Amino acid sequence: MNNHQIYKIPILSFYSGGGFMDMGFEQAGFEIVWTNEFDKDFAKLHAAGITSWRKSKGNGIKAEIFNTKSITEISSSDIISEAFPQGKPENFGMIGGPPCQDFSMNGNLKGFNGDRGKLTTLYFDKILELKPTFFVMENVTGLTKRKETKEFLQSLLNRVEKEYFIDHEKLNALEFGVPQFRERIFFVGIKKTVLDVKVVSISQFGKWFPFPVDNKYKDAPTKYKWATPVQFGNTLTKPEDLPFELCVESCLVPQSEINTIANANEFFNLYVTEKKLDAINEGETNRPSFKRLHRFKYSPTACYGNNEVHLHPYKNRRLSVRETLRIQGVPDSYILPIELPLSKKFKMIGNGVPVPMAKAVASALLQYIEKMKIINSK
Repeated sequence: MNNHQIYKIPILSFYSGGGFMDMGFEQAGFEIVWTNEFDKDFAKLHAAGITSWRKSKGNGIKAEIFNTKSITEISSSDIISEAFPQGKPENFGMIGGPPCQDFSMNGNLKGFNGDRGKLTTLYFDKILELKPTFFVMENVTGLTKRKETKEFLQSLLNRVEKEYFIDHEKLNALEFGVPQFRERIFFVGIKKTVLDVKVVSISQFGKWFPFPVDNKYKDAPTKYKWATPVQFGNTLTKPEDLPFELCVESCLVPQSEINTIANANEFFNLYVTEKKLDAINEGETNRPSFKRLHRFKYSPTACYGNNEVHLHPYKNRRLSVRETLRIQGVPDSYILPIELPLSKKFKMIGNGVPVPMAKAVASALLQYIEKMKIINSK
């Protein structure tokens, strides 16, 4: 019997947002015991979505954000007392995706000097204070692309590497069965006191952690002949070699179901003439906004909020909340309350980590922990 079937390893979740990364770790077999989200609306959305998802699986544990203070205001002792009222366990993990707008190529590029960039520094500070057995951090690839940002990141890693072995890899959601080209960088760290240094020292090219690879979708961006832009309104047939699950079409809600599937009839109205919309080709996504997705291609990103408009491939409307959740790999059992702001829903969804990608990283980590006997069953 696998260790995680006997003892679920507890996880502290920082910058939890809608809980997509948490969901992936729960699916893999970890237990989320503490969450943090400063945005009050995000916290309410998280609680509703994760609770409904757990109920659908027969899990009656109600979800809630344990702490809604800014991470700058929470002491490590408070985190431990909230997460572990019976006392700090010998082994636990930390996961988090600090807000990344300051590093995004589409953002303001303020880097670590920006207000959000500083939250990445704080995450590393918390690692050194809390001393988890392992940690995972997710962020945009822009974190390692600019010289000054890369150098500062390395200085942060140097601090943490005194106590942890750290590895990193760039992953693309499309290669994990999600119809979305979304590249993210993942950092995995494991305490030096629990991992044999020989394992790390003999690894090739400084890479010691077995980051996940889904052979079914490996090299998906270049492996398939993806659809190209066509005139809006055309009748199309899916190319035979394209996996349907990697196409936006797999996430679209039919008109007949739009009022029966939760969150499927929630979308921003368009204040543009039909004539202008008709002129935007299906698959024309290289525009600053009003990008029309192609039904037989992946979505270029997950920015579905009020700033970047993503249009339905063959209808003159925007994508719905449910459709964007599906593009992030979120199950339909994850239901958001109607009364909360639509803008917050789209922002929260766009900020999230695609669930199948998070699950793949979590599963790889759990298998590695078991293989290396880092944590014994209890």
